[in-house]
Amino acid sequence: MTTSTRIVGRSLHGLTYAVLGWAVAYGGVRLAWTVGEAPEFGRLGLDLLGFTGWWSVALCVAAGGLAVALDRVATWRPALAGLAWTVAGALVAAAAILLPELVGFLLFTVGPFFDPLAFVSRLACVTGAVLLALATARYQRRTRGDCPACCRTVRPGTRRSAPAGWARWAAWAAVGGLVTRFAAQFVVGFDRVDQSASLLGLEIGLVLAGVLLPLALVYHWGEVWPGWVPLLAGRTIPRPVLLVPGFGLGAGIVAYFGMGMVQVTSGSHSEFSDAFLWVAMSAYLVIGLGLLVASTDYHLRNRRQCGTCGR
Repeated sequence: MTTSTRIVGRSLHGLTYAVLGWAVAYGGVRLAWTVGEAPEFGRLGLDLLGFTGWWSVALCVAAGGLAVALDRVATWRPALAGLAWTVAGALVAAAAILLPELVGFLLFTVGPFFDPLAFVSRLACVTGAVLLALATARYQRRTRGDCPACCRTVRPGTRRSAPAGWARWAAWAAVGGLVTRFAAQFVVGFDRVDQSASLLGLEIGLVLAGVLLPLALVYHWGEVWPGWVPLLAGRTIPRPVLLVPGFGLGAGIVAYFGMGMVQVTSGSHSEFSDAFLWVAMSAYLVIGLGLLVASTDYHLRNRRQCGTCGR
């Protein structure tokens, strides 16, 4: 038996147990709802998008199985890591409605479609995605020789202080996506667009972050507070201030509107034309992807030197 597939005689890692525990608990609930009677989930009528019924059970089983495989395989297998990332992404996409709900909470409104049980189910689904992602990242560090503390694989001396050209293109693409989105809304008329509390909260968040956030990620004023900011001018901006909304909002937008485009492709009914939906949702995807790319560059560019590997 080769070292790449040898089952090592040791206990599973705690993170693997966490994924397995989640898979049994949440998968058990999904199984009960699939073979029995699922809740009504309020006015919206569902808790997850796309991956419902047996598909949701299959995702839980896949997550648990992959967690064990990631813990046991001794060498780097890109296909295994890619499959694990795919399942984690599918779990996030299934709970994509969580994005407008969380934005609504930030604006102190939950909207008419909010259902507490559906919200808890989506949180649980995303929790599984996070646990599986952490297990996958651990596998990559362990098998590729990455630093266990910072995950770096680059050689010393390759750090850079200036944003990459591709990151600035991505940031400006995000701004362009926001302009395109509201141009499409202007064409159909603002009075025709659903202005429910949760979706209105999402749009307000996009107006606030769709220009300032992506550009802050790729320009110097995103690293040091500008002079017009009271009390903080000239001080270094903590990395989480930009990275948390950058990665969080970017991933949420891609998941939410990616699933929306799947629904449009499948022929789901809407009061808007297919042309409007394709333009608007494509614009949102550009915003989300632009934020993810710009956030990645910001993260790589502003990491502190690791005390473990010295990189």
